[in-house]
Amino acid sequence: MNFLNKKEKNLSKNFLNNGYIICKSESTNSLNFILKILNESIKNYLSTKKNINLNKVHEYIPIENLNDFRLKIIKDLNNNEMLRQNYFHIARNHLFTLAGNELMMQRNINLSIQYPNDPNSLLPVHSDVWSGDSPYEINLWLPLVNCYKTKSMYLLTQDKYRNLKKKINTKKNNSSSKIFKIISNDIKWISIKKGSFMIFNQSLPHGNVVNKEKETRWSMNCRFKSIFSPYVDKKIGEFFLPITTRAATEIGMNYKSPFKK
Repeated sequence: MNFLNKKEKNLSKNFLNNGYIICKSESTNSLNFILKILNESIKNYLSTKKNINLNKVHEYIPIENLNDFRLKIIKDLNNNEMLRQNYFHIARNHLFTLAGNELMMQRNINLSIQYPNDPNSLLPVHSDVWSGDSPYEINLWLPLVNCYKTKSMYLLTQDKYRNLKKKINTKKNNSSSKIFKIISNDIKWISIKKGSFMIFNQSLPHGNVVNKEKETRWSMNCRFKSIFSPYVDKKIGEFFLPITTRAATEIGMNYKSPFKK
């Protein structure tokens, strides 16, 4: 029996049927906080006082400096002790509905910057579960600019994955290029505006291609899972940290029986 309310049931049904949901940010303040520290980091890197249009950052930083720039921004973001808390609050209630209210969160939040026509910033088709992630994890994907067409990511939705799973799983089709060829006509390109977020099932095949649009893509992503769900390669403390441990769990974890020596 399922005691979720009607809204929670509908959200869960959509997620299970499609493999993803797109919703408006639950906290404008949290989104603005992330954008503020991001812009400050960019201005420090460029030694400027003016805000840079994220869509046009490729006009300011040469492509040969992109990796150094991205690593500097990632370091600045994750060194801010309030980043993870604000990132979580962008989708707090949706994460609670989909993964539970006692959550683990990835230690460091990932950042993607994809210049137009850059063949080096690619993430070939993959499923995170194929490479050691737990199928109990979900991914909170946050666009920092409007993302569309090749300036976004693609996902093989749940209904399409059911039909193609056997083809993907054959020994003949065990490379990313072969898998992409099989699913290319069935993938969904995610269209999502700045100010919204996507939560997706990372066990579904997904990735990106060369950005053929005229703007730079900026997005962040971070994994969440229930504290008590199974782990695979990525463990507590190493990759995940608890963020919403409840009182009863604290009591249980710290309980020592007076009758045991």
